[in-house]
Amino acid sequence: MATKEKVLELFEKNKGIYFSGEEIAQLLSVSRAAVWKAVNVLRKEGYSIDAVTNKGYCLSEKTDILSPQGIFKYLNPEYQNTNIHVLATAESSNALVREKANAGCLEGYMIIANEQVAGKGRYGRQFFSPDKTGIYMSLLLRPVHCPATKALKLTTMAAVAVCEAIEDVSSQQPQIKWVNDIYIKGKKVCGILTEASLSLESGMVEYAVLGVGINVYLPENGFPQELQQIAGAIFDIPQNDMKNRMTAAFINRFMDYYTGKNKADYTEKYRQYSLIIGKTVTVLSANKNSSAFVYGIDDECRLLVRYDDGREDVLSCGEISIRL
Repeated sequence: MATKEKVLELFEKNKGIYFSGEEIAQLLSVSRAAVWKAVNVLRKEGYSIDAVTNKGYCLSEKTDILSPQGIFKYLNPEYQNTNIHVLATAESSNALVREKANAGCLEGYMIIANEQVAGKGRYGRQFFSPDKTGIYMSLLLRPVHCPATKALKLTTMAAVAVCEAIEDVSSQQPQIKWVNDIYIKGKKVCGILTEASLSLESGMVEYAVLGVGINVYLPENGFPQELQQIAGAIFDIPQNDMKNRMTAAFINRFMDYYTGKNKADYTEKYRQYSLIIGKTVTVLSANKNSSAFVYGIDDECRLLVRYDDGREDVLSCGEISIRL
């Protein structure tokens, strides 16, 4: 670990506490000149580090910058081995993790971007991912004995984990719009995209890349015109260390379900968070759009709908719209 990373780890674990340059040098077994250089580099990266004569250096408690060091301090002990990489910008975090997966990278590899210039949404759409206001993360999973028909559960499991993470760090009440969108007060604040590689011989999932994009804050220049009536954010104003807290809360919640540590029925929680059960939606298809009443979600997280002509259907994939 480079000196800068060591200094950042010390600061992240002790926000608001002053350390002299000599203390830091002794704790990290480096020179005072190396400490001074590391502090200056961190300042250039946006970290608010105070320097006071006879007191030393202190990382402001108001700092809200994503970093592995900042995330790890909130992670449960059993998930400290998550291989987290934070990038200033990326074309697509999902695409980068897919490259790692194809190269044989182990489960738990994770890329988080502060900005995406070609973020991926469903059906080839682009996911708006502006700088410094969101969390755009992709996690490599290698589920054991997971048939393609069960891959949907990774997305729905993640949706529940996002909702619980939002509740952990805020007073907001999130809801899930089937299958992969999280809404707050009628606005979309999170999208989830799971991409899987399947074995043609076994029909099993070889690996999955779980992509989660969360709008933590409103973009500095607002959302593009085409998104202004759709997209929202969790917070209106900056919160102390929120992006690290949110990321860790999601990882803790999701991995508890994924590993089986949390044995609660997440499908029941998915129903409880549902935005659409008991409402009329429009089922979108290539041929036509059809009005349908959503009367439930089954144990496979498939949508149970009844069309206006009385026909019933079970949807395992596809897209719906609802007037909010």
